[in-house]
Amino acid sequence: MYKDLLQTADEPPLGQEKISHEMIPLTTVSAGHLFKQNQIPNSDFNVLSDSTAKFKTKYFPLATDKQWNNWHWQVQNSYTQFSKLAEVIDISTIDNVEFLNKSRKLPLRITPYYASLLEDKSPNYAIAKSVVPSKEELIISEGEESDPLHEDSMCPVPNLVHRYPDRVLLLSTGFCSTYCRYCTRSHMVLKDKKHYGEKAWADSIEYIKNTPSVRDVLISGGDPLTMNDKHLEFLLSSLHAIPHVEIIRIGTKVPMVMPQRITKKLVRMLKKYHPLYISIHCTHPDEITPEVTEAVTRLVNAGIVLGSQTVLLKGINDNVETMKELMLKLLKIRIRPYYIYQCDPILGSSHFRTPVAKGLEIIQGLRGFISGYAIPHYVIDAPGGGGKIPLLPEYYQGRKGDYVMIKNFENKIYKYYDPIK
Repeated sequence: MYKDLLQTADEPPLGQEKISHEMIPLTTVSAGHLFKQNQIPNSDFNVLSDSTAKFKTKYFPLATDKQWNNWHWQVQNSYTQFSKLAEVIDISTIDNVEFLNKSRKLPLRITPYYASLLEDKSPNYAIAKSVVPSKEELIISEGEESDPLHEDSMCPVPNLVHRYPDRVLLLSTGFCSTYCRYCTRSHMVLKDKKHYGEKAWADSIEYIKNTPSVRDVLISGGDPLTMNDKHLEFLLSSLHAIPHVEIIRIGTKVPMVMPQRITKKLVRMLKKYHPLYISIHCTHPDEITPEVTEAVTRLVNAGIVLGSQTVLLKGINDNVETMKELMLKLLKIRIRPYYIYQCDPILGSSHFRTPVAKGLEIIQGLRGFISGYAIPHYVIDAPGGGGKIPLLPEYYQGRKGDYVMIKNFENKIYKYYDPIK
């Protein structure tokens, strides 16, 4: 199989990192020539769990540990074709793969590391359903839109969303190392299969400089951690130099799907730009592996504050026990559970969405049964651009005279003296 995983000229460059003023080409695994060992930059990531090592030996027998633990190699050898993915996971239940392959709105891309979690699993395996395309993506339901949050209408300049008064969202790239099938920005990822360069960010940086009310910048995409170090540092240094920007955040799923990206060199660079926060997209407790634990530990030990963002997904994590296990595992590796999102109504996402009542049930099942540190906010990002709206079970039960009636996690009612003056 390894001899068939080939390189073209479309992916993040392997050689010297250079700042580009234009779009940086990306790659996909297709026909071409073998990946050259001497093109692999040195990497200081060296964690390889037993299960992952067995997968590597079976499917990539010619790959060295040095190659496997290099993030460039992981990107360039990603699974982008059903024929290759079928060697790892049973896709026989997917009707008309050829049609789906041609019709999919979102590219298929799964890193070899993340594919190792899927080996010999059913297509109904939780993680598999989150990244393997399904014919159900072709079903468009009521209320679904390509841009349900109306981010395009809130862009004062290209690639910058200004929805809230004091913070902006900078869309730094249209590329991800692994594509989640329920992605809110699938319309952007489909459209922009390239990294952006300095020229594409210039207007955004200038807008932030000229808007003193902006104190918080979230760098997202796509996935910012798929950019090379120098491009990421260009963005961070440019933003950090703006006096009124107090906080910089990065939104990413890379530590979960490609932990090899979190090199010591990257971390040394990131820690220069405190206060820096990273929101990590986590889906299921099975994602917490020795490799992920190492990546996260490096970030936390550098003083970077980590929070989790989890999308509530039908048949994947929509029960109290799964969510409880995920939140406790995250807290154990020092990621603070932050958000559970109701799945956004992108086109073809109805098979992922749960009733809102399910999210409330999960929060009620967590509250009082685990530490408050492990309980995230359950939010709906309001369609039409209304922003994040938190939802809670009905703990407040109204008033009786001078008392507020409140319900605890055991559904017992208590009175709290609160006279109306």
